[in-house]
Amino acid sequence: MPVITTIADGIRQIDTLLGGWERMTAGYLVEGSAPLLVETGSQSSVPVLLGALDELGLGPGDLAGVAVTHIHLDHAGGVGDVARAFPEATVYVHPKGARHLADPARLIDSAGRAYGPLLDLLYGRLDPTPAWRLRALADGDEVVVGPDRVLTAVDSPGHAQHHLGLHDSATGILFAGDAVGVRLPDVGVLRPASPPPDFDLDLAIGSLHRFAARAPSGLALAHYGLLGDPAGLLAEAEETLRAWAGEATRAWRTGEDIAGALQRAFGGSDPGAVAGSGAEPVGLARTGRERLEVLNGFHSNAAGLARWLEGRDRRPVPQ
Repeated sequence: MPVITTIADGIRQIDTLLGGWERMTAGYLVEGSAPLLVETGSQSSVPVLLGALDELGLGPGDLAGVAVTHIHLDHAGGVGDVARAFPEATVYVHPKGARHLADPARLIDSAGRAYGPLLDLLYGRLDPTPAWRLRALADGDEVVVGPDRVLTAVDSPGHAQHHLGLHDSATGILFAGDAVGVRLPDVGVLRPASPPPDFDLDLAIGSLHRFAARAPSGLALAHYGLLGDPAGLLAEAEETLRAWAGEATRAWRTGEDIAGALQRAFGGSDPGAVAGSGAEPVGLARTGRERLEVLNGFHSNAAGLARWLEGRDRRPVPQ
């Protein structure tokens, strides 16, 4: 499979080959007089990404900007390295994520607890980016890529409180990060992405509605690629998210293991799905479904849903 694919006028999709696996994580080069890279992928993917940008003819002074939809390491782990390679580039990030790109110590510590040995085996770390090179994007802020192309930031919390989408004025494509979920081509199933620590169901559904209100022509997911029928996909994402949250709530109330309940309800005929959710060495993940479990497994989603349920139960009841 090619690393670089043209998916629309002036948009190049780059397969950043997380873990050496094809069609797992994508970055997008939006071309114009001020080219912008959307998503760097993980730090482990930086050599692939820089090689692709070099193949596309971008020298050290040619990339004007780097934007990340959120600061999870599979999206933003390469920011520090890319910023160093392209010293003229401004780094765009959600206001709640900017300080973590400048000082990633807490983020890396949290990722180490979540990923364990996979942090270094699969993702890598995150080098700091000087604060003066960061620009926080609030809802509605625009990044000018060319005379006829701007990307508009769409605040989209739920998957994470520091999540934003980017809507391209030239093509109508909306770069959706993980707000819509994960749909790997080799699996073909849309799975919600509800990781800890700050997944929130109501905010996530609200973000899907905000995306729909913009009537995008397509949705470009980090995991993975450009998908058509955005209205149908957003409706499917909401339906699936509600179904997963409902099953998690049922298991929570009965004291059942949430990850096991999700796997039985939504895992299809794959009895090994839970066992493969990142607990095994990276080299053992060979099939598309096993790779999905490493990237966005039932255990990770269950942990985020459990934390959301705990927080919901602690909220005061209105009088």
